Amino acid sequence: MLDEKCKVLVHQEIGSGYRYLIVEAPKMAAELVPGQFVHVKVPALEMSALRRPFSVFDATDGMVVILYKTVGRGTAALNGVQEGDEINILGPLGHGFPTECSGTALLVGGGFGVAPLHFLAKRLPGKKILFAGGRTQNDLLAIDRFQLIPNTELKLATNDGSVGAKGFVTLPLDETIAELKAKGEKFELFTCGPDGLLKAVTDRALANDAPGWISCDRHMVCGVGACYACIQKTVRGNSRCCIEGPIFAAKDLIWE
Repeated sequence: MLDEKCKVLVHQEIGSGYRYLIVEAPKMAAELVPGQFVHVKVPALEMSALRRPFSVFDATDGMVVILYKTVGRGTAALNGVQEGDEINILGPLGHGFPTECSGTALLVGGGFGVAPLHFLAKRLPGKKILFAGGRTQNDLLAIDRFQLIPNTELKLATNDGSVGAKGFVTLPLDETIAELKAKGEKFELFTCGPDGLLKAVTDRALANDAPGWISCDRHMVCGVGACYACIQKTVRGNSRCCIEGPIFAAKDLIWE
């Protein structure tokens, strides 16, 4: 684990309240694994404020990229960070996704849940299919970035039908699973997003006897296992997402 002072290289809005934050962090970039997260000390918050957790969108060439949405006081304060500023980042934290896959990798993301899946898609060998879902086309993020990743196919869905299939992202996912099973081809599922999506992907992994890797996004207050605020129920009892997770095997999760 590193506590690195990082220079902000790029901080730009990409629409609908979403932003890219790119920092120079050579030591952390070299150690990060897809699915791990970092804790950012946000300038302009009072000294007593805790760091904020963020998924990692990419880590390459000495840079760490975060894709985030302005949703509260912490991220609103982060908006004020300027290019050239320095911020402190703690990480890598937690356990990441496997970076090997038996068969086709099915990456399922909802909203900015696609962030760690981008990092994962760049690291996974072989064929990958990204299933990205959102309420409208404005909630489908970084599609242009995914299109640049070799051997990666995109299947999109929106609730209003503005892009891709109309409805939940599980619609094209179910179609693809049926096609792969009909061909006798292996696949694994990887997902990040809201709980409803995580449970849906867990159910499909178990129903098809396929490996599933689930990124559980809980309120990671301390990031180091001390506060027990980010509990996920598993077959081993209550697990801390910041330490035992945030990536769990589908077969280990208990949803209520």
